[in-house]
Amino acid sequence: MSAVSTPEDEDLVSELVRLLRRAGELRTEQGGELAALLDEHLGRPAAECTIVTDGVAPWRLVDADTALRTLDPHARLVGVTVPRGFDGDLRGLLLSRRPGITVGPVDHTTVPVGPGLERRVMSSGVRLMTYEGRPVAVLQRAADPDWGRRATTLEVVGTDPDLVDAFRADVRRLMVEHSVLRGQVMSFSGGGFDENLGGLVFVEPPRVAEADVVLPDGVLDRLHRHVGGVGEHRARLLAAGQHLKRGILLHGPPGTGKTHTVRHLVGRTDGVTVFLLSGASMRWVREASRLARALEPAMIVLEDCDLIAEDRGMGGGGELLFELLEALDGMDGDADVAFVLTTNRPDLLERALTRRPGRIDLAVEVPLPDEAARARLFGLYAAGLGLSDAVLADAAARAEGVTASFAKELVRRAVLVAAVAGEELADVHLTTALDELLDDREALTRSLLGSGQRATEDQGDLEPAGRAYLAYVDDEEDEGGASWSMRWE
Repeated sequence: MSAVSTPEDEDLVSELVRLLRRAGELRTEQGGELAALLDEHLGRPAAECTIVTDGVAPWRLVDADTALRTLDPHARLVGVTVPRGFDGDLRGLLLSRRPGITVGPVDHTTVPVGPGLERRVMSSGVRLMTYEGRPVAVLQRAADPDWGRRATTLEVVGTDPDLVDAFRADVRRLMVEHSVLRGQVMSFSGGGFDENLGGLVFVEPPRVAEADVVLPDGVLDRLHRHVGGVGEHRARLLAAGQHLKRGILLHGPPGTGKTHTVRHLVGRTDGVTVFLLSGASMRWVREASRLARALEPAMIVLEDCDLIAEDRGMGGGGELLFELLEALDGMDGDADVAFVLTTNRPDLLERALTRRPGRIDLAVEVPLPDEAARARLFGLYAAGLGLSDAVLADAAARAEGVTASFAKELVRRAVLVAAVAGEELADVHLTTALDELLDDREALTRSLLGSGQRATEDQGDLEPAGRAYLAYVDDEEDEGGASWSMRWE
């Protein structure tokens, strides 16, 4: 006995087919749209293709964007809206059927590319590209620390693994070749994402004239030769089998002009990539070293290195010093990279540095200025103010043992004394200001300006005997292995 379909049955089947078709349409609307787009571009299901994810530091987003635009300036850009909090990769997006994953307009963000300069780049979207005549797609997503995305990612999808690898290698090459960081002066902020380019801050290059740097005869020439001369004669040095990387240590009492000297060195290195690290930003020394190697010629300045040995609040002074030494150690000899360190306390670094000789090639003392240097300093800070050479020479003779910081403050006080008196600046005001600063009641002020004895030295028995240094201890019985520790002798 055969079944006989009725019009009602046929209507029921049609309705079921319609509902199934609509369910498929809903799945496409709720996540399949991205998969359909990539499937069409690649000529096969994207979820079955090779997909490789490359993490990129936040400050390299603009370099990655530039590299991809260079590889295919005619690529089709498609925006992808991903639900905030979704931490899956591209394959997860392709297979997902969750609501909220849609295709639409491209999202952009503006990032700095230099002091006062910005560029608009894609922050979330897909590039449908052609590479070596074959289709490739890249999902480009910027870091979003508020929602747990700690890095920019480039997720490359292609039908051939070798093609994908070649594409990624070209992206890395172009990121270096066209980097907006090249030739810039930069510093790292304390946090990774708190400001500007993901923690990297562009700095206006300082301009300190050679005539404004007061050092003992010959010292500045030695620094010029060691910092800039190596790069200028790179080819000859390499041909002779000599290394290019170098370490320079500027040491001396506070206020003698170490930072001023560094600013001069940085300002005359046009075309050199410079990273300025001090305080908490010294924890970025490893990343700065990697960037410097890629973007050579480069300079890494680490100011007040003694503080990383003394300050346990900076992640462990010994650990930071160890990272610095590792960075110096790990740089290839042919890297045109100069490490410039400054310190007020070379005794805190000497033990660590001498245990690994060759990391510092030149140690230069920036001493307290002698009388001739003091006269030059007073004249420098008093330039254009109408003070006589005689009063400046007299001040230099009287102010034995003072620093450049003292000279700067002396002239400022002289101007203030004249202003309070309602008079034009004259020699008498400089003499009055000098009398004040040399008075016994200004002993602490002189100390804070780097001039005169420290308070502890005035109370001899309160100054700790001996000196502090960092020791590298390799204890075979200690499960923790080798470590740095602070010691006294």
